[in-house]
Amino acid sequence: MAGSPSSRTRLTELDALRGIGALCVLIFHYSTRFHELFPQASHVPFSFPGGNYRVLLFFTISGFAIFFTLDRIGSVADFVVNRFARLYPAYIVAMLLTLGIEYLAHATQLLVGPVAILANFTMLQGFAFMPEVDGAYWTLTVEIGFYVCMIALWRFAGLKRLEPVLAAWLAIRWLYFAWPDMPERIIMLLVLRYLPFFVIGMLSYRVWAGQRSWRQQTPYMLLSLASVATIETWDVTIVACVLILTFAALIAGRLHFLSLRPLVWLGGISYSFYLIHQHVGFIVMLEVAKAGYSPWVGFFAAFAVALLLGTAINRAVERPAGETILRWWKRRRAGPAVAIVPA
Repeated sequence: MAGSPSSRTRLTELDALRGIGALCVLIFHYSTRFHELFPQASHVPFSFPGGNYRVLLFFTISGFAIFFTLDRIGSVADFVVNRFARLYPAYIVAMLLTLGIEYLAHATQLLVGPVAILANFTMLQGFAFMPEVDGAYWTLTVEIGFYVCMIALWRFAGLKRLEPVLAAWLAIRWLYFAWPDMPERIIMLLVLRYLPFFVIGMLSYRVWAGQRSWRQQTPYMLLSLASVATIETWDVTIVACVLILTFAALIAGRLHFLSLRPLVWLGGISYSFYLIHQHVGFIVMLEVAKAGYSPWVGFFAAFAVALLLGTAINRAVERPAGETILRWWKRRRAGPAVAIVPA
């Protein structure tokens, strides 16, 4: 068995990976995606394709980190409150701030209708097939589906023999591939499009926590890779291989070089930063372009604004509101504290 859950360095490296993922997603949106949406606007002279690759890193991290919550809860209600405290306060503030900036800037191309806005208040707009206030929010639908599946597994199957359950889950993914008309909401609720990446994270955590060895996990890891290789394109298969190697290196303590303060800091604010960066950044770049400045000025101005607002939401809302909700829940339950942990 390898690893120890108390290893602070490895958790720091996980934050650094979050920071890298957030930075790559931002660069993709501010280069490739901005040019796709606003071809008439001046833009930085490079493209950063494959933005979803970076999102796959986030899903793998989520698979790894979900156990930081599941290993500490005593009930389904504990889990729901923990995830609500972690996600909703920052989300609602970032959404309202994004809407306000869009309306002030008259960014009609980015605005959604009032019904869609109301749906976005629930965080469940994806399951209702409603547009997101900010396109980056689509990943929240995937994460919520994953949370529903994991708390169901925790409640009804337990986690001691998790790997055979994951194998059966991956088998359902092949059914999705063979059944093109499978209802979309089933695909979304079972996170079938992105399941192998969550599984890679979960299998890696079990090794890191000393609950399984790599020898025990290898057949399931190969099954995850086969699920990607038989359904996705070759480039996504390469990404899956890179992620497996990355988490193996993390567990082996080979990623110390990533524990740079800027990356760890960015990883710490990555959720709020992710929520606020896209549409607000687009508006900043459009306004800078209108003023006649270089697209590079717009790019870095948008980056700075995203960092500033992401940090402010993290410090003023995400952390204190989450802690307040959990303190309230502790008093209501009159039991052990439920620690808020990264998603």
